[in-house]
Amino acid sequence: MPVIAVVALMGFLFLPGSAGAPAHAETISAPIVVAGVAEEPSKRLATSLEVADTYQVSMTAYNAVPGQTDANPFVTASGMASISEVVAARSRDMAAELPFGTVIRLERTAMDTPSCRFAEVEHQIGYRIIADTMHWRWTHKIDVLLDHTDTVPVDGRMVNPALALGHCTGVTATVVCKVDMNNPPTTQAELAAMFAEPALALR
Repeated sequence: MPVIAVVALMGFLFLPGSAGAPAHAETISAPIVVAGVAEEPSKRLATSLEVADTYQVSMTAYNAVPGQTDANPFVTASGMASISEVVAARSRDMAAELPFGTVIRLERTAMDTPSCRFAEVEHQIGYRIIADTMHWRWTHKIDVLLDHTDTVPVDGRMVNPALALGHCTGVTATVVCKVDMNNPPTTQAELAAMFAEPALALR
């Protein structure tokens, strides 16, 4: 059977909702092959039979100020600048699963509580680059960097988004891709432009 026909048949079999695809998998483009060589593995897109890595974590937020980081709050542990729109830290026990340069999407479906106001600051979280690390005492946790000059309304008061968020459990961190830490994206728009929804890239 000609190669084109085989590829077309495979694409038909794995359309969303088809009997051949698992219900939880997302249909995503296969790797682009140029001159017989697939693009670099770290940027490969998942096929319909593959599922991106997800982790259930707790989450807090921090600001790039000496009292919440170290003596040099403007540089993260990876060497990347402390850019509040894109940076996140992870607990050290997750270093193997989420090495520096990993881009994650953070989501939470549970209702907000007084100790976790995820919905209040969700618009500031979005996609995040793992570029910083946390104290040894924390485990299975993500700490999102937020602008120390910003405020959001909470119970009639204006407070920093990191304080507004509080401590959230039941947060899903989904790995979407990896980036070059020598030239990382610096905005949410740049991160989102790296892949097309609902596609999720494998690590």
